[in-house]
Amino acid sequence: MSCVSGSEPLIAIVTCDAFKDLDPDDQLLLPALWAHGLSPRIVVWDDPAVQWDLFDLVLIRSTWDYSPQREAFLEWAHAVSTKTQLLNPKNVVQWSSDKHYLLELAAAGVPIVPTEFIEVGHAFELPHHQFVVKPAISAGSRDTYRLSANRTDEANTAIHKIHASGRSVMIQPYLQSVDTTAETALIFIAGKFSHAIRKGPLLELDNAAQEFHGGLFLKEAITPRVATPRQIEVAEHALSLAPPDWLYARVDLINDNEGNPVVLELEMVEPSLFFAVDPDQITGAPGRLAKAVAEYLET
Repeated sequence: MSCVSGSEPLIAIVTCDAFKDLDPDDQLLLPALWAHGLSPRIVVWDDPAVQWDLFDLVLIRSTWDYSPQREAFLEWAHAVSTKTQLLNPKNVVQWSSDKHYLLELAAAGVPIVPTEFIEVGHAFELPHHQFVVKPAISAGSRDTYRLSANRTDEANTAIHKIHASGRSVMIQPYLQSVDTTAETALIFIAGKFSHAIRKGPLLELDNAAQEFHGGLFLKEAITPRVATPRQIEVAEHALSLAPPDWLYARVDLINDNEGNPVVLELEMVEPSLFFAVDPDQITGAPGRLAKAVAEYLET
């Protein structure tokens, strides 16, 4: 441990080179950490000059460039874990960073968006309805496309592009609720439901209006939302199947064609936690995460 008697525990807030000062939403966490007796420092995960053993805890936040270099990121997580405490832990990072976990959730009875995985080198057939193509390892909606049955050339191009990067492809039906009720993201901190937001819909493959913030994630319209008891129940069921000892998580849900919530994905590596919808540094979402970090260090 790096802190000495009477000093604040030193916390690494880990980001990527494109967001050296953190995303504006994550910046709301800094005063909350100070308010809870912690001393945060912003560091870039792949900066070779960082001495990770100087920190009492390393908190992964906006490492949004990890997915194209997942193996290097997992090696980093393992190395940091040998020197100090990493949150979320490396086993959670490894599990959550590959969306094949959806198969585990479905096998355990969690309602998910129906998902077909196309592995590299395997033959495939395209659906006869609107569908979404995306990588099994991805972040920020990059390489994610909304397509239809009559756009086979674009679909094949998208699939081959993802396969060329060495990643498996996911095909999911495009559920019309995305255009009406949109996605609901439920944020959990220290095992408890914290707050929820509404996320805007995906855009078309050829829509020039797509805007990626810092080149890393698709900008979306975010507004507060009240989660239903059923949404919370589904999210808690999904999270019960994740590796243990996670500190934060986000469960993205959409409604199926019958209006029932189904899991789109779990975000347990570097999810936006949307502090701005509940920003108080003591009683709001930043305060809850800061308090959870402080309590984790105490135990």
